[in-house]
Amino acid sequence: MGRILAHGTGPGHDLPIPLFYAVAGGALAVFASFLAVGLLWPESRLRGAVAGRPAAVVGLIVDTPAIRWALRLVVLAGAVYVVIAAATGPDDPHENPAAGYVYGVFWVGLPAASLLLGAVWRVVNPLRTVHEVGCRAVRNDACAGWYSPPAWLGYWPAAAGLFAFVWMELVSPEPASTKTLLWFIGTYALVQLTAAAVFGLRWFDRGDAFEAYSEVFGRLAPLGRRRDGVIVVRNPLNSLDTVVAAPGLVAVVCLLLASTAFDSLTLTREASSVAAGTLGLLAAVAITAALYLGCAAVAGAIVGQRDVSAGFVHSLIPIAAGYLIAHYFTVLVEETERAVVLTFGGNLMAAGSPFAPELVAAVQVLAIVTGHVLGVIAAHDRAVRLFEPRTAISGQIPLMVLMVIVTISGLSLLAVG
Repeated sequence: MGRILAHGTGPGHDLPIPLFYAVAGGALAVFASFLAVGLLWPESRLRGAVAGRPAAVVGLIVDTPAIRWALRLVVLAGAVYVVIAAATGPDDPHENPAAGYVYGVFWVGLPAASLLLGAVWRVVNPLRTVHEVGCRAVRNDACAGWYSPPAWLGYWPAAAGLFAFVWMELVSPEPASTKTLLWFIGTYALVQLTAAAVFGLRWFDRGDAFEAYSEVFGRLAPLGRRRDGVIVVRNPLNSLDTVVAAPGLVAVVCLLLASTAFDSLTLTREASSVAAGTLGLLAAVAITAALYLGCAAVAGAIVGQRDVSAGFVHSLIPIAAGYLIAHYFTVLVEETERAVVLTFGGNLMAAGSPFAPELVAAVQVLAIVTGHVLGVIAAHDRAVRLFEPRTAISGQIPLMVLMVIVTISGLSLLAVG
């Protein structure tokens, strides 16, 4: 049970149409969208951080200190409950809700909430809350820290933290064990709070793995902050256009893509050892990063620019979101239900997926294809803004080819995982 719980899905579902037609149709949709935007989108239309109409009610709720602190304390109480459940409850996910809350409610629910509401974890992060309360107890200026995080560090600490979590979920021998969960939570909290004590509250912006996780998917939300600080409603593609290149961001996005693919592959077999699983996960991340960086290098050579990888990493975010929805969307419902039943009592045998397999498969296909089409649009808008008109289309071809390959791979994995 522990191994199945940690994975995103069970056995593969039958696709609503034959696999060949699903794959061919998905690849054709990506290629057709590339041709369409090339013909109908001759100049940049996205306005990024200056776009959007004020959402006064949402802004009032989010920016009211009392409401914000109430949300933070509720999430902190939930985190404390999970730790207590893991520390004092039985070491069996059939009886203890801790693993369901960690892998289902948190790991899957956080990006789902972020896709709707933006980077929510930055608002309610319990470690940020603990650090800020501690700072105020010592002295008001303690949150400033002793040093500024070096610019070259960027998102690399977040990438390392995400890799550690994914390794625990997909490779560790007992991912749902209470000992495993407590070890990760304790170690992660110690590292983060120590770093925050040194670098100050701003450490969490890019150093906390789950704030980065939430931020990445929050860049597709219809809600966001405009450049003037006002909370607005806007086209999610405008939100996506606000992504700012930084060291380690490519690693974070490629890790999210690779881990989902690795999870699908490992559903059909168990790794022969922890070492083999670790090497497999590292290889999946390395291959994903190499494919993207290689295609970006070819694109740069076509347009006469040295490095364009940082400028187009935002186009991978819709793809990562599509894979996440395809791979995990039933888990959020099933494991939330399981965790709540175990917390408050009820009939655990009655818990299960309310979705027909055909509906699940249809949503999976739609999520993957939509994610790639949005990625094509985001890449095109950025290309016509950054490249000369004569090379704007040709410079996108390597990335379009990559998206077609990833579409084919993703839809094929649905049949096995």
